Amino acid sequence: VSDAKHLGQLDVGESAVLGEMQLPESAAMRLQELGLLPGASIRLVRRAPLGCPMEFEVAGSRLAIRVSDASNIFVQ
Repeated sequence: VSDAKHLGQLDVGESAVLGEMQLPESAAMRLQELGLLPGASIRLVRRAPLGCPMEFEVAGSRLAIRVSDASNIFVQ
């Protein structure tokens, strides 16, 4: 997975399809409850002024994700 693109590498306005999450189980489950499921479409809406957090849109909802978590969520 090391060559795969992760959420933290998306440009503002760019969309991708969610893939594998390499996060602790509790964090992955929480994000899945918010709609971050493998195969779902996700779009980077904006980055905070200092880069963290990042605001994403998925399944019609917007949510903020820390850069440290985004770098462990892979996309296609």
